[in-house]
Amino acid sequence: MTTDKWASWLLRRRDGGSAGLRSQFAPQLTRYRDGVLDRAAIAPGDTVLDVGAGTGLIGLAALDRVGPAGRVIFSDVSAALLEECRRQADPARCRFVRAPADDLGPVPDASVDVVTTRSVLIYVADRPAAFAEMHRVLRPGGRLSVFEPINSYPATVGRDPLLGVDPGPIAELITKVRAAYAAVAPEAATMHDFDERDLVRWAVAAGFTGVRLDYHAELDVPGPPLGDWAAVRRTAPNPLVPTYGEMIDEALTPGERERFDAYLGSLGDGPTRHTAATAYLSAVRP
Repeated sequence: MTTDKWASWLLRRRDGGSAGLRSQFAPQLTRYRDGVLDRAAIAPGDTVLDVGAGTGLIGLAALDRVGPAGRVIFSDVSAALLEECRRQADPARCRFVRAPADDLGPVPDASVDVVTTRSVLIYVADRPAAFAEMHRVLRPGGRLSVFEPINSYPATVGRDPLLGVDPGPIAELITKVRAAYAAVAPEAATMHDFDERDLVRWAVAAGFTGVRLDYHAELDVPGPPLGDWAAVRRTAPNPLVPTYGEMIDEALTPGERERFDAYLGSLGDGPTRHTAATAYLSAVRP
């Protein structure tokens, strides 16, 4: 099957094929997964729709919560990722739907008990339409549970470092790489053009009630070490842009690349600083 940008990132470019980076990310992904599922209040026998299912992080765990009488619908724009979910799931209790978040047409009105989604709306231009669709497919009394990174936050507090490292002697090179990233993928603007208050506004406008928002922000807190720079160089920060290595090779001269790689490679287990914000939103269709 042809691999699209979404599958390519989730299956390879997110961790650069590094088992070490994959294990480093795993606890955070598990926390996000459990946060979404806990807020969804899933009961045995429920039908859960996971919008933007990806590799099945949310949907596969939801199968345990709905039990043998329940059902999970995996929805994604990527046929390759739906096939990855199908490979891991119990087909007797699952359905696989290829659809974008803002047009869940294959899912009938008022047909599911729970809608979940994680880190999907950052890639959707028409968020009001996505909330309207999630409202449409829920039965009365159905629950919505959403997680999104608030990527606009670092810039609002004057912190937006590359990889959380101290730029030290390569500050001007990091500036060049960041500028190249900003120019290379205009569609990535959706990742930075909303905040947590917009999530609430869109949910209310779609007709949801009982809206709850759990917001968490960190500013200059200790982060995990950069680790193996050669592996990090093979990763991309999101599905819409080149890997760090590709961007460095494009933005810098050979001499600058040598300086950049030497400095980042020297950091190893040294400290990084982390500035980020996240939001969980839960709500009910009346």
